[in-house]
Amino acid sequence: MTFRNGLASLLRPEDSVLVLIDHQPFQLANLNSHEPLMVINNSAGLAKAAKAFKVPTILTSVLEAQGGVIFPQITEVFPDQEVIDRTLINTWEDPAVVDLVKATGRKQLIIAGLWTEICVAMPAIQAAGEGWDVTVVTDASGGVSVEAHEVAIQRMIAAGVNMMTWLAVAAEWQRDWARTETLEGMIGVMKEHTGGSGIAFLWEQQLLNTPVPTKAV
Repeated sequence: MTFRNGLASLLRPEDSVLVLIDHQPFQLANLNSHEPLMVINNSAGLAKAAKAFKVPTILTSVLEAQGGVIFPQITEVFPDQEVIDRTLINTWEDPAVVDLVKATGRKQLIIAGLWTEICVAMPAIQAAGEGWDVTVVTDASGGVSVEAHEVAIQRMIAAGVNMMTWLAVAAEWQRDWARTETLEGMIGVMKEHTGGSGIAFLWEQQLLNTPVPTKAV
């Protein structure tokens, strides 16, 4: 196995391209590895982070007429972008998607989607075998069962695919809080999608802006 380590192995926004696969109602209806609201939140947070860091993002669905359109929480982040609708289960066999990814000139391929064991595992394993640096965002993905999701993760790791969660991806893109050009976008995503951490940040801002009493009450 080739170990993924060293500074060069960390994600960089200028080298990343994100593919969001099949975040659709049909797949969500039988999502049992995660609480569905959490996957919607995490996939939307990932999409917004990609936009904040100017990471090219490709949206793709499968049989949209039967399976439904991609969640509006994702498509509203990219209102002018066309969703690529496929018949192929394996996204990486669809030239329309692969050609767009290749056109970016980037090699850090990041994937999230439903279901992990099918529509995420297939393209991730194929792309890794073709020399792409592939990362799967596990908590913006999900399977029909906990077992299906976890077995898919084990299978992909064995194939050389990197596993991360969505907030870890965003933090790796930011890397340095002194990078002020992306700081506002990063904090905006955190406020909306990191639950208690986002609320704690707002509370911190409230405390910093609250005048200190000058007299004892």
